[in-house]
Amino acid sequence: MSEGREPQIAAIVLAAGRSTRMGAANKLTADVGGKPMLRWAAEAALASRARPVLVVTGHREGDVRAALAGLDARLVANPDFAQGLSTSLRAGIAAVPADCDGALVLLGDMPRIEAPHLDRLIGAFAPGAIVVPVHRGRQGNPVLWPRALFPEIIQLEGDAGAKHLIGAHRDAVREVEMGTTAILADVDTPEALQRLRDGQTEFPSPLRGGVRGGGNPDR
Repeated sequence: MSEGREPQIAAIVLAAGRSTRMGAANKLTADVGGKPMLRWAAEAALASRARPVLVVTGHREGDVRAALAGLDARLVANPDFAQGLSTSLRAGIAAVPADCDGALVLLGDMPRIEAPHLDRLIGAFAPGAIVVPVHRGRQGNPVLWPRALFPEIIQLEGDAGAKHLIGAHRDAVREVEMGTTAILADVDTPEALQRLRDGQTEFPSPLRGGVRGGGNPDR
């Protein structure tokens, strides 16, 4: 990133997982507040400063595509999605344009994330920094990864994310207090989905919105 230039940050929305803990249903296309759960995350990314917005698809790709109909997001196919979360991270990182300085990795099952949250993380970015949202001492998602660490993310294997890289590069971490539990709240089970629908867990209002710490959206 040249001096004086605004950082160019891509957004990667992970939406390839099988959501096995939800049973037969695909949680990412489940209705939440009148729209598919995944669409909340995608719209938040599109309303933020991040560009481009990449959505990694795999399981029930047609349903995911339908859930994102009309949105200006680029779909990135992950044919190896059944092999675990690392394959989706690799696919997303590999699709980030060469002129981007970093990438925000969003989980598709966190519908309470909003564009201002993403912009706050982007605003804290500096070359080489891992920008991590926190709330009352707990780290959450999404995490902003610098291009310098893309080669290490590309080397990930199995059903694991990149959380261990935060510990391995502790000196590069910039924690940003977000003041919200939205960065910690994902939806992994039918019970969690029902709580969200019942209003026990808030999600962004269309009037306020725009257009797990280390959790795994594939489960």
